[in-house]
Amino acid sequence: MKNAIFGISASVLALCVPQIVRAQDTGAKPGGGEATVNEIIVTGQKRSENLQEIPAAVSVLGGDSLVNVGVEQMDDLQNAVPGLSISSAGLTQAVNIRGIGLASTSPNAANGVATYFDGVFQPPIVSTNSFYDIGSVEVFRGPQGTFVGSNSTGGAIFITSRNPELGHYGGNFTLETGNYNRVGANGALNVPLGDTIAVRAAGIYRNRDSFYTMEDPSLGNPGKLHEYAGRLGVYFEPSSNFSALFKAEVARKDTGGYAYRPILGTRYEDYRTDDIYKLNYNSPTRNREKAEQYTAKLDYTTDGGVIFRSISGYQNKRISNFYDVDGSDGAGFTQDQFVRERVWTQEVNVISPDEGMLRWIFGGYYQRNKVLVDISNDPASAVHVDIDIRNRKITTGLFGQVSFHANDQFWVDLGARYSTYKVRGEGAVSLVTPGGTRYLADPGGHEKDHKLTGKLALNWQPSPDHLFYGFVAKGYKSGGYSSPTTTFKPETIVDYELGWKGTFANGAITTQLGGFYYDYNNFQLDALSPLTGRTTLINLTNATVKGLEAQVQARAGGLHLTGSVAYTDSKLGGTDFVDARAVAYAYPGSSSVPPCAAGETPSSTPPYNCIAYGDFMNTTAGGPNLFSPKWTWNLSADYEIPVGEKLTITPRASLSHVGSRYTYIAYDPVRDRLAAYDLVNASIDFAFDRLTFSVWGTNLAKEKYATGQINNTSEFYGAPREYGIRMKVEL
Repeated sequence: MKNAIFGISASVLALCVPQIVRAQDTGAKPGGGEATVNEIIVTGQKRSENLQEIPAAVSVLGGDSLVNVGVEQMDDLQNAVPGLSISSAGLTQAVNIRGIGLASTSPNAANGVATYFDGVFQPPIVSTNSFYDIGSVEVFRGPQGTFVGSNSTGGAIFITSRNPELGHYGGNFTLETGNYNRVGANGALNVPLGDTIAVRAAGIYRNRDSFYTMEDPSLGNPGKLHEYAGRLGVYFEPSSNFSALFKAEVARKDTGGYAYRPILGTRYEDYRTDDIYKLNYNSPTRNREKAEQYTAKLDYTTDGGVIFRSISGYQNKRISNFYDVDGSDGAGFTQDQFVRERVWTQEVNVISPDEGMLRWIFGGYYQRNKVLVDISNDPASAVHVDIDIRNRKITTGLFGQVSFHANDQFWVDLGARYSTYKVRGEGAVSLVTPGGTRYLADPGGHEKDHKLTGKLALNWQPSPDHLFYGFVAKGYKSGGYSSPTTTFKPETIVDYELGWKGTFANGAITTQLGGFYYDYNNFQLDALSPLTGRTTLINLTNATVKGLEAQVQARAGGLHLTGSVAYTDSKLGGTDFVDARAVAYAYPGSSSVPPCAAGETPSSTPPYNCIAYGDFMNTTAGGPNLFSPKWTWNLSADYEIPVGEKLTITPRASLSHVGSRYTYIAYDPVRDRLAAYDLVNASIDFAFDRLTFSVWGTNLAKEKYATGQINNTSEFYGAPREYGIRMKVEL
């Protein structure tokens, strides 16, 4: 595989240098203002700022750049952003930056990397619709304790769709087709209604066959894709002092069910062949996602330049799925799930003018979540267990940052945020039998916590082309409850960071370089209790993380080069634990089985009467943080070739690497590890006036790689080689 990678990439490397994005890709601001050619505009810190002038580690991808490097949805971002890892886990995704984020699939666990879409926080429940009509994606690495607050110990991701523009009528429409019977269409239309109102409508439709084949096709078609979504935005600017931006979006997605296989090296190895895209379930599958979101952003600017801002949001996400738990034709254990999460958010900001000796931002935040989880284990069986969970969460924050500019070259940033978190849950674990339903346990509980986080930064800009910075920042991730009588503590992290950003050749080359050291406490992880046989969230141990990151963007005439590399060295402390994965292999389909009493012998087939958990006790001396690749890097190049007066041909290629990641603290090199992988993508555009034809391909080297794990026994895989053509018309 490596020889194939290097053979294919040799011509690419001749053009590439160590990925981010050019400013003109980030799209227009409301009202029609645009970034200049040599700028990359970032808005994640409440202001519109030049990337080269922000004392923080940030990567930015514009809407056009997403398509160019093969980023179609959230988990593809790890192939374009240094230090980012996104692993599939069924209902949730383990999003981690620099090895910090989420390592649990429990509904009681909070994000460690906060994701915002159009300024509104997104819960960890998966919503994986494809990107369309995106303005920019900004990835902030490191704890964001001031502007984001709780649940951003690893960092934050800000995804912003394109806004309506005043004074501009236009849009685009794209048709595509490809292998696996892929067909799709997406587009957007911007319409000004007079001088003060603009409307933008956008939508997407995509349909594709599954990459997988079923041994028994009558059981379904897991891994297929059928999705559609639409978004409407309205921008209103009646005066130079006031503006309002409203957006509404609905999305639907049907994948036919989760597609995964037993992990190589387990007792299920006989079910795995060289064809990783063959499934051998013995039960039907289903997976449907529904999402809707409504946002309102109001800005009022005083004559003195002070901005008063309000951002309101509501979202409703639902997932319904049915799947074969062990991914084989073995034990036959199934699960039927329905999960719904509704989120109400409100944020207010007061922002000073971006000039003068003293500049400041103050704000407040309120968020309310309602979570519903209904799970039926093996529902077709006469005797089975149902789990019902109802959670209610409230998050608040008061924050502010003051920047003192001693002169044009030196300034100090001091930020702080006081966050509170409160969760209360209730429900029931019930045993369903032909004779009736018997209550077994209460999965609910309650917990609350509060923390003061923030950042102190010293920044020096000796010339407009160079910025040096150093800071210490603190972040935290909220705790919660594991049962009515047990709780787990918040995670906390202290980040020490140094960085340099340089601009050369009149802006033709920009670079970002940084190093960091983390002191990380109270790592949260799912653990199996030998006293109850139930999996709960606990605070396992502490960790240290350190690393280096570098990014560069360059252009010379029609040649554009981008690249990045990240090295992360992490160490999670050792501990004693019950090896839940070993239990799952020995007793497939087991869930919440009680421990064996003295003299009691466990049955060899389900339903199991008990399990001797003491036989599965293990001790680890520690290892890397989970879901933390040591190396990630990517390279990208494109070259615009004018042919005649109207035709431009643009070939482009990208190469990305994501290092190996451990997924469980037993550190088994086969069972608990996702192997490293490399992806090669390429395309060629033929642009003639307003019409562009593109021929594209992803995973050209046909890399076979795992992207995540589920149920302790099975793993997901990345897409095989895909290729197709697109036709895009600019209106």
